[in-house]
Amino acid sequence: MRSASITHLTSQNLARPAHTGRPGQSDVPVVLSPAGLAHALVAYSASRVDLTRARAVLTDGVPRFGDLVLAAVTGVGQHARLENQHGRKAPLTEGVQVVAAYGTRYAPDQFEAVVPDDLGPCELVAAGGIAGRVLSQHAQVKDATRIEPIGILLDAGGRRLNTTDGAWFPTTPHSGVDPVVMLVTGSSMNSGKTTTGAMLCRGLRAAGFQVGAAKVTGTGAGNDMWAFHDNGARPVVDFTHAGYPSTWQVPLEELVRIYEQSVDHLAAAGCDVAVIEVADGIYQPETAALLRHPAVRARHDGILFAATDPLCATAGYGWLREQGFEPLAVTGVLSASVLGTREFTAVIDHPVWDSSALSDATRAAHLVRTLLERREAAG
Repeated sequence: MRSASITHLTSQNLARPAHTGRPGQSDVPVVLSPAGLAHALVAYSASRVDLTRARAVLTDGVPRFGDLVLAAVTGVGQHARLENQHGRKAPLTEGVQVVAAYGTRYAPDQFEAVVPDDLGPCELVAAGGIAGRVLSQHAQVKDATRIEPIGILLDAGGRRLNTTDGAWFPTTPHSGVDPVVMLVTGSSMNSGKTTTGAMLCRGLRAAGFQVGAAKVTGTGAGNDMWAFHDNGARPVVDFTHAGYPSTWQVPLEELVRIYEQSVDHLAAAGCDVAVIEVADGIYQPETAALLRHPAVRARHDGILFAATDPLCATAGYGWLREQGFEPLAVTGVLSASVLGTREFTAVIDHPVWDSSALSDATRAAHLVRTLLERREAAG
């Protein structure tokens, strides 16, 4: 491995990436202008870091999880737009420069990706700006958008800018009473978890509760955040607030810390109810491990399960009960189908709540009262 180089910003412009960090290439300095970084599209995953600290780029080295990378788009694929911190999605074209975060992706409907082991060309594997190397993909999606790194951003002292620099969660546990904590999980991606959480927030808000929301696992993107916010949740946080661009392959103890800090933050904000989304399906390794963890089991009051179809609902309901959970209701895509709901309830006599039921203020108020009574009865 050649020694890493640091190229300081100057007033000259960059026409194209001069060095990709690939083995066997000469270490050609990359010269950037201060304005060059200012015009780059900054992804949601990188938006919590103060980019005014960037003074240099590392053009040769091994990327680390969460490192911020300045890269040029070399081929537009599945993700043709990049989401920023405001939820706007800017169109991507070849030659456009982006600031993204190195991370992982676990998305059965799209990509499986890991952090690359060099600064060579890689892919943009999520609209929220995750730079990774694709290991596998769904047969029906386009190839990932290709990017060529210019370099990892560094501060004036030569330290890498990383998503951990933007973490601002509390470092001490909340010492007061927890809000009523409602977990939302599901059978898979796109099973209706976020819609479930958002409609629940709407109903709770209509019932007069101060409701906050958090997404504790997944891949950095703002869609879920905006859905919770637009339906009355205040505040809304996700794992990027804890300094993570994504959570696949993050150690379990770190995921538990994200969960507990999320609840602490919502409690400190004075929330009566906390709606917590756990991403992906219950068979996803991190999701399953988190739900089994004693800290999560002890610090929740109820769980909703979003499913795509009757068979998923039946299997997921059974799995949750095996883990000691009693789902409040089945929700999600299934609930939009009268026939699908009928098939499920013919096998398992359990409530299925659609969006109108979740957003009903009277039902929401009754649900909170019931969960508080259960908490008091449990001591």
